[in-house]
Amino acid sequence: MIVAMDENRGIGKNNQLPWHLPGDLNHFKQLTYSTDLEQKQNVLLMGRKTWESIPEKYRPLPNRINIVVTRHKQLKRPKGVYFEDSLKNALLLLERPDLKYQVSDLFIIGGAQIYKPALQLENCAKLYVTHIKSTFDCDTFFPPFESKFHPVNISDKVEENGIIYYFAEYQRRETEDRLY
Repeated sequence: MIVAMDENRGIGKNNQLPWHLPGDLNHFKQLTYSTDLEQKQNVLLMGRKTWESIPEKYRPLPNRINIVVTRHKQLKRPKGVYFEDSLKNALLLLERPDLKYQVSDLFIIGGAQIYKPALQLENCAKLYVTHIKSTFDCDTFFPPFESKFHPVNISDKVEENGIIYYFAEYQRRETEDRLY
């Protein structure tokens, strides 16, 4: 899972990012674009609103398998993009023989309606979070995750366009915090 969020967990406003951070966009591209496995691609799984927030000229995001979760049947469906009506069906799609051996890593890229159930999945193993050290006027938020994930890598802080941020990688805890 990959997300950028402000100090209040804000991730968007009116289906757009409320900040412009080219360094974060580059980080997103580097993580989701590259793979160590030849002839395989990463999957970007997203909800309809996230899909629509990507400028049309950039859709689908190149050299990655794009899967959109939506119930809107009339949505324009570009060739090579998969559309499923639920997160469960989107994940089952990846078991198809024609896709199963093409996939390197799966990245869930948003939005809030996809993040929340995906965080509950046991095989959601990593979170890549851009922590933005400011608050913005947001109407969409990332759910709490700290009880199930712990930080394993934190970058130095970066300042861009007057905004300070840093990248953090989180790993799912082996066991939930249990009392014995």
